[in-house]
Amino acid sequence: MALAVVRDLRDQRPSAASADELAMFETDVLAGFVLARSSAGLTDGTIRSDVGNLEQIRSWFGRALWEMEPADADAYFGRVLRGSPSGTRLARAAALGTYFEFVELRHKVELHRMTGRVVQCPLDEMNRPRGSKDARLRIPPVDREIAELFSGWSRELATCRKFAPSARNYTAARLMAEVGLRVNEARSLDLADVRWELGRFGKLHVRHGKGAYGSGPRERMVPLINRAGRTLRWYIEDVWGHFDADHTRHGAPLFPSERRNVDGSPARVGYDALRSGLAAAAAEHLPTWKNRLTPHVLRHYCASQLYLNGVDLISIQEMLGHSWVATTMRYVHVHRTRIEDAWVAGQERAAERLEGLIR
Repeated sequence: MALAVVRDLRDQRPSAASADELAMFETDVLAGFVLARSSAGLTDGTIRSDVGNLEQIRSWFGRALWEMEPADADAYFGRVLRGSPSGTRLARAAALGTYFEFVELRHKVELHRMTGRVVQCPLDEMNRPRGSKDARLRIPPVDREIAELFSGWSRELATCRKFAPSARNYTAARLMAEVGLRVNEARSLDLADVRWELGRFGKLHVRHGKGAYGSGPRERMVPLINRAGRTLRWYIEDVWGHFDADHTRHGAPLFPSERRNVDGSPARVGYDALRSGLAAAAAEHLPTWKNRLTPHVLRHYCASQLYLNGVDLISIQEMLGHSWVATTMRYVHVHRTRIEDAWVAGQERAAERLEGLIR
């Protein structure tokens, strides 16, 4: 049996490149990285986020990223980002790992020829940041508390100084609680996305649903259950006209802003307006949840209520627009004594069987 000659890249004699050539090559590598991620179907926002994280690390390191060693990653994540939020640390680590994977796959041999360096990711099992951005458990309010919030908020609408913006924020918040919309999905709805003719209750055409792994918007149809249709019909008939008089205008936002576009039409409401409106209402009408009730907590509330009312997980997954049912399961929180009741019922069945054996 003949032995094959195996050559280690480190045995090759590199032809050193000049500093200018390496700088140009670094720029080309980053451009190739952006193009490759775009080819994979990631959205521009996701790619910009990755590039921004890489630029932050590059600025601190002061040299080309492919020169980073594990000791450099130790210093950066262990000292520079020590007090940063876990989401920031994880995003930086993910971007760096993806970048090195790209460089190893596409440019390892070329880099060795130019610099004599064998590219290897500086993150390993010892220093890779741990945790998950979804690790925080969001336990939503119980049904009684949400009813208290919206009943107090609705009474406030009769006397508030700015009726239309307050009613808009109220309606958007109810849609988050009743059909599980994300705040971006709510603000991105057009008036034409309300499809009264579909299904038993009418449906919302959510065109800007969140895609998995930055893959871009995923559309879905959301039924107007949980009295959401009644709330929405009141808003369109009695409130929407305070912002705009033309219901037929193409692209008219369902939730307009007080601001105007250049052509005089109302602009689309911003994220902050809906968030701050909910926060102010919670502080006034549900003070025990002050600074804790967010649009995403209302989404968790919706999932939990659907489950408690007997809706199966697959249907809830479709309603919320999740890619995996495992994600949906993290949204379901059982407030009542469901588990305890199930345990008691099991004990009673066991006692009945035992009693039958004794007899």
